[in-house]
Amino acid sequence: MPRPKPRGAGAGAGDHDDAGGGAGPLHLLVDSTGLKLCGPGEWLAEKHGTRTRRSWRKLHLGVDADTSRIVASALTTNDVDDGSQVGLLLDQIDGSVASFTADGAFDRDDVYAEVSVRHPGAAVIVPPRSSAVLSDTAETAPTPRDRHLEIIAERGRMGWQRASGYNWRALVEADIARFKRVIGDGLRSRTDGRQATEVAIAVGVLNRMLDLGRPEYVRIA
Repeated sequence: MPRPKPRGAGAGAGDHDDAGGGAGPLHLLVDSTGLKLCGPGEWLAEKHGTRTRRSWRKLHLGVDADTSRIVASALTTNDVDDGSQVGLLLDQIDGSVASFTADGAFDRDDVYAEVSVRHPGAAVIVPPRSSAVLSDTAETAPTPRDRHLEIIAERGRMGWQRASGYNWRALVEADIARFKRVIGDGLRSRTDGRQATEVAIAVGVLNRMLDLGRPEYVRIA
């Protein structure tokens, strides 16, 4: 997959809830990270020198590769696997999706199925496991995963990354780093509902910062 093509200056300028409102199909990058649960209990434990097992939540993010805006998010307990949240993230996107890119944890049949059901033409760019083999129909009706394996066999994994556009996944890692640098790596709220609201506000703030910091070019000659 070549470099994502910009979808216009107004792409993704709306709120998080208006994801997918750009001028063309969206290139979606997905990843997750952990957020600690912080609050009075943590402060008391530090003050009195007690050690408790720290709880945390998992934040799943979908990022627009063209604009670096967060267009989908989900907050779960730490024992929820990444692949199970694909449908929920895709359901937050109103427009069409051109590609879905994620790491090897998403190399699952149900992930391909979730993307295919909602966006039949979307490319799924996920590195197959090292032990992966071609499907029984690879010669007559190769699956997208079969095509990944064939390119890896021909060019190696680094060659596949360049050919498929997988390296653009680094942008979602950068957004996660930006989230933790600007917002922090913990949640202050104590209930599930308030934690979800806290994340939604944080995503809105980060997207608004992108809007304010993005230059606008004007032709003067």
